[in-house]
Amino acid sequence: MRILPALLLAVTGIAHAADFYGDPNSEAQKWVKAHPSDGRVNDIRDRIANQPGARWFGDWTTDIGADVAGYVGRATAAGRTPVLVAYNIPNRDCGGEESSGGAASAAAYRDWISTFASAVGATRSAVIVLEPDALADLGGTKCESLKATRLSLLAYATEQFKKKSPLSKVYLDIGHSSWLSAAQAADLLGQAGIKDARGFSLNVSNFKTTQTETTYGKAVAAELAKRGFGTKTFVVDTSRNGNGPPPVYEGNWCNPSARKIGVAPSISPAGESPEMRLWLKNPGLSDGQCGTSAAKAGIFDPELAYKLIHGY
Repeated sequence: MRILPALLLAVTGIAHAADFYGDPNSEAQKWVKAHPSDGRVNDIRDRIANQPGARWFGDWTTDIGADVAGYVGRATAAGRTPVLVAYNIPNRDCGGEESSGGAASAAAYRDWISTFASAVGATRSAVIVLEPDALADLGGTKCESLKATRLSLLAYATEQFKKKSPLSKVYLDIGHSSWLSAAQAADLLGQAGIKDARGFSLNVSNFKTTQTETTYGKAVAAELAKRGFGTKTFVVDTSRNGNGPPPVYEGNWCNPSARKIGVAPSISPAGESPEMRLWLKNPGLSDGQCGTSAAKAGIFDPELAYKLIHGY
C-alpha cells in the first residue's frame, strides 16, 4: 500500500522538501501568472513562487473554517503537507505598527483558533506555527499589560490543536536569538502551553543565520528540558537569511538591502536540529513602506523579490 507523503510525515515525522505543499494562489504565483513577459518572471517563478512557502491566516481571512479546511484538503489530495501560520492574536504587533491588527477580543480569538484547529481536523496533518512575535513581544514594556491574557490565549491554542488536530506538528513562535535570553524564552514558552506543542519556531520574517538560530534553539530546548517539558524541537525560517542579518540591525529590520533568500524548505534527518527549515515569510512580501520597498506590509513587490534572489 502506498502511503501519501502527508500521512508519512504524520506517522514517522520524516518527509522530503518536495512533500511540502506549495500554495498555487500565493501572491508570488499570482504575480508570475499576471506578468509572463516581465524580464524578472523566470527568476521569481523558479526561485520563489515555486518554493513551498507557508500560508498565513489572520483577521483578513473571510471564513477561517472553510479557508483552512479547503487549503488543507487540497494539500492532502495532492499528497503534500501544508505549512500554516496563525496570525490573529489580539493587539498583534503591540510593539510596533506595520503589522497591527488581530482578533477583536480574547473571546473572538478563542472562537477563531478553535475553528482553525477543527478545520485542520483529526485525521489530517499540517505544520502549524502559532502567532509570530506574540510571545517575544512580551519581553518588552510596550506589551506588558497584555501578558496574562496573551499567555492564556496561546495556551488555549496549543490545547485546541492537541485535542482537535493531534496529527499536526505545532510550534509556538519565540522570536529569534537577539530578542530574549534562552531562559526568558523558556519561561514564556512554558507559560504559553509548550507542553501541548511539538516545539517552537525561530527567525520568522527575520534574517538571522541558521547556524546562529540553531545554537540558540538548542539552548532554549535545554532550558525547557530543565523545566520538565521533555524534548522539544524547533524550526527555523530560512526564507531571507541567505546573507544573514544587516550589518547594522537596529532600526534596519524593514526590507533591508542586500539580503538574500536562504536554503529551500527541508526536513532534517531524525534527531538533528533544526527539525525543519521552512519558508514562513513569503519572500517578496513587503515588511512595510520602508527600506527598499514602498509597498505596504504583506503586499508582493516583484523588485524586492528580485533583489532577494540576487542579494542586491
